[in-house]
Amino acid sequence: MLLGFAAGLGLYLAYLFFHCWFRVKEGHLAVVTEFGAARKKPDGKQLVTDGPGLHMKRPWEHVVTVTMMEQNLDLSGQEGGSAAMAEDGTVLRLDSMLRYVPHEAELEGYLFGMKNPTEHITGLFTCLLRNEIANFRKDSGDALALPGAGFDFATHAGSYALIRRERGLLNRRIAEFCRTQIGDRYGVRFNAVDLTDILPPDELADALNAVIQAHTDAEARYFRAEGESQQRIMAAERGVAIASARAAAIETEIRALGAYLSELSAAGTLAPYVARRRAEVLSESRVVYLKEGGS
Repeated sequence: MLLGFAAGLGLYLAYLFFHCWFRVKEGHLAVVTEFGAARKKPDGKQLVTDGPGLHMKRPWEHVVTVTMMEQNLDLSGQEGGSAAMAEDGTVLRLDSMLRYVPHEAELEGYLFGMKNPTEHITGLFTCLLRNEIANFRKDSGDALALPGAGFDFATHAGSYALIRRERGLLNRRIAEFCRTQIGDRYGVRFNAVDLTDILPPDELADALNAVIQAHTDAEARYFRAEGESQQRIMAAERGVAIASARAAAIETEIRALGAYLSELSAAGTLAPYVARRRAEVLSESRVVYLKEGGS
């Protein structure tokens, strides 16, 4: 009986010994609680944290571990979290990621100030993102300028086009709001909210596709007609050049013939030349029409 008691006592002591140590991984911090109360520094404002390594605790104390590495939180995970109404009433579907890291000086609020920190932060930033999108607009002097004077995507797509083109500005505004209005209140430091994708409603997407397709077809027809017109203009220019060259050659020939006839007239041999040429022409003709009274 005494031997069994000693064996049980030894096992209990071994159990207590192994439960007096805990290990913290790299990139993590540990907070020790005793009967539900966390250890705090003498000023009573910050928690006492243990860094990576092997640490000792009392058997009745409990260890809460928190990662200090940057974490990504999908804001589209909860029901309805991926939809937001823009300023013009367009309901957009959003895929967004929140990047944050716990703040060591405010770990008490992160670990013990919220029942479920992940759900709380997701809900907070989903509301913030919806509010920013609903009120997102650019200054009147910062109108969107697309190259060319054709199809204006921003005019047809409204807030959808504005948010897609200026998502960097929207991200900066959200980050600025986090720094100035939220800070470290929830025990985390918010790095950024990344809008990975912004999708319009199905009706708007179909309408935009139809408009873009019509614009593409119109441009294709315009460029095709312009090409054909250019070809016709070039052909006409070549025809004019050929006709001009031919007229110049005929003019040169006529001038040369006129000079030759002038020489014959001056020599008094023009009449015999004309008679001879007339005879040559008549000899080669098959039908001769004589004017009445003519010779």
